[in-house]
Amino acid sequence: MNSRRDFLLKTGLTALGASLVSKVQAAGIPEAVIQTEASTQPPVMPASGRPYNPVVTLNGWSLPHQMKNGVKEFHLVAEPVVREFAPGMVAHMWGYNGQSPGPTLECVEGDRIRIFVTNKLPEHTTIHWHGVLLPSGMDGVGGLSQPHIKPGQTYVYEFTMKKSGTFMYHPHADEMVQMAMGMMGFLVVHPKNPDFMKVDRDYVFLLSAYDIDPGSYTPRVSEMTDFNLWTFNSRVFPGLDPLVARTGERVRIRVGNLTMTNHPIHLHGHDFEVTCTDGGWVPKSARWPEVTTDVAVGQMRAVEFTATAGDWALHCHKSHHTMNAMGHKLPTMIGVPQRELTAKVRKLIPDYMGMGSKGMADMGEMEMPLPDNTLPMMSGQGPFGAVEMGGMFTVLKVRDNQKKGDYSDPGWYDNPAGTVAWLYEGEEPSTVRASPATSTDHDLKVRKPTGHEGH
Repeated sequence: MNSRRDFLLKTGLTALGASLVSKVQAAGIPEAVIQTEASTQPPVMPASGRPYNPVVTLNGWSLPHQMKNGVKEFHLVAEPVVREFAPGMVAHMWGYNGQSPGPTLECVEGDRIRIFVTNKLPEHTTIHWHGVLLPSGMDGVGGLSQPHIKPGQTYVYEFTMKKSGTFMYHPHADEMVQMAMGMMGFLVVHPKNPDFMKVDRDYVFLLSAYDIDPGSYTPRVSEMTDFNLWTFNSRVFPGLDPLVARTGERVRIRVGNLTMTNHPIHLHGHDFEVTCTDGGWVPKSARWPEVTTDVAVGQMRAVEFTATAGDWALHCHKSHHTMNAMGHKLPTMIGVPQRELTAKVRKLIPDYMGMGSKGMADMGEMEMPLPDNTLPMMSGQGPFGAVEMGGMFTVLKVRDNQKKGDYSDPGWYDNPAGTVAWLYEGEEPSTVRASPATSTDHDLKVRKPTGHEGH
């Protein structure tokens, strides 16, 4: 675990600027710390205030705080940011403190917290504390519960955390644009008793979706359905870090959904229980084992399990959400010969490649030219070849010898002898096929509807 001072030194965090910092400190406002690294930062033990077991934000970080007269203070800065989705692609977004999503805020049940929000966007904004029980005037809905925060202004939110749980923050001003540009973050409230719902490792990440055309850098904010980049914490596979654990450890994964559709989050190799929702902790008597939990729009789900050794996929089970830079209007070319057509097209476009006649699996290993600032639909290499994934996909890596508190990538799993699927090279058995059904005068005929004729 790192102290706040070690965290600042090791992760390259900086203040907003010397002149601004000196003025801010003179006014008693905590320094605005920024982070530009897209890698997962280790958990930071609290240097002040009530003790708690910190979370680890996937490809993200937690914002340091300061204590002032018993109040825990944070400083968020809403600003334009550049976020790397994966090596080879960056996006021009809006976020907080140098990143999208913004840093995770951590506090303890019963804490009085004070959050300074400075607006460096070109338009006004607010912050809504999604799921938090607080006074109406602190709820962050521009025009309803507060004035908008104009560019250059700093507003203060202050309230007491009434219960522990997992919450989110995002704007409630020009919401369609600002959330589509990446403005969101996590707020984790730890139990007052550190031993309540205690786990060995506690991960958090947000689900977000963007439509960024190949060769461009800014999300299309008016898109409502046809997103082409589905992300965990504004990162896509293979740019996502693994989640790491030691065999036998109790692991919690908290997932919040701020996209415009639901996501069935599936973990391989384990069954788990949903132990926390937006409304709070779920009693043991109300849980049941699952391997997939559906996270609806605006919801949060926390799952817990005991880690089993291996490399295990963690992903959204909507298959098009595990691909990058998808083209929604591509025709299905399976079974269509393209050799002659490809030869003719290459006379006009030398780099043209005919694809899809036998499926799309070859794309996982192709090294074909790409437009600027985009990613292959399927990518990533594993110990046995192409993983053929993208988007909302990462790996849970569990090892017998992973040290407690060590979040470094242990590499690929060394499977014990006899536990890997192998190629059968014996004689193939004969195929037995069922006899076709006998035709009758009452065969059902099905027609695909093409309109509303007769209605």
